[in-house]
This record gives sequence, C-alpha cells and structure tokens, in this order.
Amino acid sequence: MKKVLVTGSNGLLGQKLTERILAKKDFELIATAKGPNRYSQKDGYLYAEMDILDEANVMEVISKYQPDAVINTAAMTNVDTCEVEKEACWALNVKSVAYLITACQKNNAQLVHLSTDFIFDGLAGPYKEDAAPCPVSFYGESKLAAELLLKEADLDWTILRTIIVYGIVNDMSRSNIVLWAKGALEKGNPIHIVNDQWRMPTLAEDLAEICLLAIEKRAKGVFNASGKDMMSIMELVEQVADFYGLDKSLINPISSASLNQAAKRPVKTGFDLKKSIEELGYAPHSFTEGMKIMEAQVKQLQTNS
Repeated sequence: MKKVLVTGSNGLLGQKLTERILAKKDFELIATAKGPNRYSQKDGYLYAEMDILDEANVMEVISKYQPDAVINTAAMTNVDTCEVEKEACWALNVKSVAYLITACQKNNAQLVHLSTDFIFDGLAGPYKEDAAPCPVSFYGESKLAAELLLKEADLDWTILRTIIVYGIVNDMSRSNIVLWAKGALEKGNPIHIVNDQWRMPTLAEDLAEICLLAIEKRAKGVFNASGKDMMSIMELVEQVADFYGLDKSLINPISSASLNQAAKRPVKTGFDLKKSIEELGYAPHSFTEGMKIMEAQVKQLQTNS
C-alpha cells in the first residue's frame, strides 16, 4: 500500500484521482484542498484542509501524514487571468511548488507535478519531452519556472505535461470546453471558435491514470500526458456537435488575433506520447471514446439523482 497525498483534490483531476485510487485499493489516499471536501463520497480515505500558499501549513500536513508520493494538481490555469494577475499566478504556480519540494525532500516523498503544453510557443508541435521550451504567456512562464525548480531539486520528481483536460465531476460544477460547447449548442446559441490553434485534448481519467502509473513505477523525469488525437479547436467543437447531434452551423470560425485576449496562445502544440506509452504503460483514449465515457457518466448521474 502506497500512501498518496493529492493537492487540489476538489478540482476535476483531483476528484478523478480520488475516484481512481478508491477503485484501485492498492493506494491509501490523503485528499487535500483549501476549504471543505467537495467530493461526494467521504469514506475510504482521509481528507485534510491544506492551503498550498501557506508554507508552514504545507510542511505540517505532509509531515503529519508522511506520504510516499504527493500529486500536485493545484494551479492557476486561466491563461488570461495569469497574464493580468501575475503575482497571484506566481504564488500559486511557482512558490507553492517550492513549498511542496521542501516538504517532500524532508519526508522522502516522490513529487508528481502537473505541467502544460503552454511552456512551448507552438511553432514546432507536436513536442517530445526534451524539446526546448519557449513560453509565449505568463502562465507558460510560471509553469516552466516550476518545472525548473523540480529539475534542480534533490528528490524523486515526475513532471507530467498535459493539454486541455476535459471530463465531469459528480456535481457537474466544473466546466470545460466539451461541456461548454455542448451547453451553448443545445441552447441554440451561436459560438465563435478559433480555427488557427491545434491541440490534443486529454480525458481526465487518462490523466489520473498516468499519475498513478508514475507512482507505481516511481518514475523520475518528464513525461507527456495528453490525449492521442491532434485536432484544431474548431475541429474539437465540431466533433462535440457531431457526437451529440447538434447544429454545426452555429459554430463560427474566427482567428485568434480577433479575440484580443490578454495572453498569447501557442499555435500548434500536441505531444509525442511514445515515452509515456513505452515506459509507463500509458494508454489514452481517443477523443470520441472520451466523450462516450463522459456521456455514460452523465446518464449514470441522472439515474442516481
């Protein structure tokens, strides 16, 4: 039994990790987040409030529970907010990681950290793990800075880089591009979607699974952890419309430049997944399979409610 502490356990990935760990039975879970536990099932694991912006609190909680591994899912991920609120972004995406590194070093814990495709400029995607980073936003800069802290640290660290995570939580409180597009099209609302950015969207269950594979193998280093299908954001939304039988004529293509967003986005990211598949046994679902899994979960929730 490996003891695993998860930060940000109320988020989408955090809740999927709780679900996955409870189903696997070979891990002992300590779920942590700021504020009360929002996961529907409260039995079978421990929950502790932990503010990752509070260095003393981080050390206190990790020292108390002595986990074998810490999975850090907490971050500020709104790219435009990060560009505007740089201090808050740096605190959550970099300083908190420094606190976790210190606590994990003291307690000999592996640190599994989630990173992003936004550390790249998108001019040469898809990327291998050893590609040279070149962020074009402050969010990307903050995530790269956290990666560098880990690479310099004297501990077992794992960096998992991911792209556009989608999925549902039990109370349907967390949105993402799939749910947003579905909801807007169901209401008959026209939506404007960029047609000049390419990504590989990631099912939250797949991302949770590779986190646990990294712990099982105590894998050290950088691993790519996205979905396996490359598509434009426009194609992504069109696939959502096709899957749910919704009106694609409501989808209007626009250029990234026309949005006047605070932060610049990389053009084409995507990842080469060979290392993760061969070394960790990562087996991501296709985007269509991911939507089928989500739809089955929605129907199950409707049945149970």
